[in-house]
Amino acid sequence: MSEPKPGSTERETDRIEAFSDGVFAIAITLLILDIKVPRQSSSSLLVMLLNLWPAYFAYILSFVMIGIYWAQHHYIFKLFQKTNHLLNLLNLFFLLCIAFLPFPTQVLNEYMLDSANQTAAATFYAFGLLLPAGSWFLMWLYATHGRRIVDNRLDPGYLRRMTVQYGGSVALYLGAVLLSLIDFRWGLGLCVGLTLLYLLPPPRPRYVDDQS
Repeated sequence: MSEPKPGSTERETDRIEAFSDGVFAIAITLLILDIKVPRQSSSSLLVMLLNLWPAYFAYILSFVMIGIYWAQHHYIFKLFQKTNHLLNLLNLFFLLCIAFLPFPTQVLNEYMLDSANQTAAATFYAFGLLLPAGSWFLMWLYATHGRRIVDNRLDPGYLRRMTVQYGGSVALYLGAVLLSLIDFRWGLGLCVGLTLLYLLPPPRPRYVDDQS
């Protein structure tokens, strides 16, 4: 890799990755704060703990989702040769969306069993998942357009496949938002299905000089 020109904003990605790791760690830790110890009542402690299942569900789903984005962030930044001012800003916007996720998680926890508000809670939560998917896609599009950030040796077919995958995620999360308006269970079901799908390992990067 060539050295950046004096005064250029183009630098290696070490600092942006380290900062992002810190935001991921804080966001994923904040999720547990939504689960409160039950107050004493006439019910047994075991029953009260079991009744917290919406909080467990929201916590696990959001924890796994943030963890997946952390792993994906590590994955794609290995494909980036440098960073610049605009990529830094796009990454900050993506991290803003990640740091926001504990809030819709708490809303889902509080209102998922409230028949009057469960549709709004599920829709808001699906929207909370749509935000990082959309900001992630924007960052990827900027990095790959004209190969301004990504490694020039990456295979064009591989880049197209990843673009379709990330763009498809945005469409599916938008679908989850719309489904939640119809039936909150459908919307949450799609969110869960996407989370399980994204647990699969990403494809191996392909380079034009690969002989395999």
